[in-house]
Formats: sequence, structure tokens, C-alpha cells
Amino acid sequence: MSWVNKHKLPAIEAIKYNDQLCLTINDLLNALHSTFNTVLYRQVNINILDKVTDKSPFSWTPFSKEEFKSAITNCNNSSTLGLDKLS
Repeated sequence: MSWVNKHKLPAIEAIKYNDQLCLTINDLLNALHSTFNTVLYRQVNINILDKVTDKSPFSWTPFSKEEFKSAITNCNNSSTLGLDKLS
């Protein structure tokens, strides 16, 4: 069972503010607070929203609960870590 063996953790990148890494919750909160206050009174150009096109709503083909359960059964996988059962 390879899923119980040691795994390398994915590489992550810390959040930086003023060229300093935010390694504690206080650093992160200070960065968020400072960033919010920096942009608080800046003008926003809402004309950028004119480029967004309207799309018609997507309509689903009706399906039953049994069809849904049958479809997600294939997604159930016991080879990953954590809770992975969908039904």
C-alpha cells in the first residue's frame, strides 16, 4: 500500500510583504491590514467590467439521485490520503 508510505510535502511559497516573509499570524494580519488601508481610498475604474460579456445560464439535463450516485461511484478512490468517499 504505497499511500501509507512517507510522502514529500508539496513546495509552498510564503506570503511576502515589504520584502519580508509573513511567517507568523501577526505578520500576516499586519500585511493584510496595511494592504487594506493602502487601497481604502483609491478610486476604482469600474469600466473594466464593460469587457465582461453576458452568458446565458447553463441548463442541466434532469437526472435522478440514482444516476448521480452511479456517476460518482467511479470517483471513489481508496488510493489517496484522507476522506475520499463521495457517496
